[in-house]
Amino acid sequence: MHAKWIVGGSLAALALYLALRPGEPPAPPPDKAEPDLFAFVRSMEGTRPDGNVTVAAGDKLVVDAELGHLFDYYLAGLGEKPLAAIRSQIEAELDKRLAPVPAREAKRLLGAYLDYKQALAGAEQALPAQADPALAARARLQAMRALRGNYFTAQESAGLFGASDAYDDDAVARMAILGNATLDEAQRQAQLTALDQHLSPAQRAARAAPLQVAQLDASVRTLRAQGADENEIYRLRASTFTPAAAARLAELDREESQWQQRIIAYQAKKASLPGGAQDAAAVQQLRDASFTPDEQRRLGAYE
Repeated sequence: MHAKWIVGGSLAALALYLALRPGEPPAPPPDKAEPDLFAFVRSMEGTRPDGNVTVAAGDKLVVDAELGHLFDYYLAGLGEKPLAAIRSQIEAELDKRLAPVPAREAKRLLGAYLDYKQALAGAEQALPAQADPALAARARLQAMRALRGNYFTAQESAGLFGASDAYDDDAVARMAILGNATLDEAQRQAQLTALDQHLSPAQRAARAAPLQVAQLDASVRTLRAQGADENEIYRLRASTFTPAAAARLAELDREESQWQQRIIAYQAKKASLPGGAQDAAAVQQLRDASFTPDEQRRLGAYE
């Protein structure tokens, strides 16, 4: 669950469950759905914590983007849990994964990371308004990078943020090209192509991943329109990504189907209420009987 500035809605739901490990052979579909793997907050049920935290020789913590991914995974639960509880959960996860010495170092970096994020929120509020989105984005990046020296060494900053910095620099450069009204289409495409040629293999893979997910989604819709069963859908997904990802996507399908059935039942009951939708108290009583408070926030799209 890696944080980016802009994430497409449906693609984000899919990408949350995908573990792109090419070469793993397809396995038979599971007989039962996977149990919830993580229930620290409700919105993360069924997911695994991000961040493949590692140590080098001499029990030395490797400070890289994976450590930041682990922090961000749990910090995404803000709003459902207080920060103190989230910090405790991250520290418990570090203790579980690491020996005492690297765990202690990771906890120190977690404290610096949280302080940096809080300071960054204040710095962003102080930024002057910019009419040009590319200039606004670049100013935000400069503010971020200027703050890091207060909390991290240069080596720690490079490890934690180097990969995302490269991604962000590329995104801002593309934003500036696309927003440059002095360029004609041929010039714009030439400059975008030049940026493509400077992408690292990791950046190319990151840019290709959403397209790969979208293509798979289109293929699944085509197969279903042709009458394919769930085993065929599973095999397609497993061959494109991994069996584990295919199993999680199958579970998402089941959850979505159950949700749609509940919506249909709710709408039918609502239509049969005396006075129809005009009786707000009766409608709310039906909502309370049919959905949790969190689920009720999604009902606006269906009413």
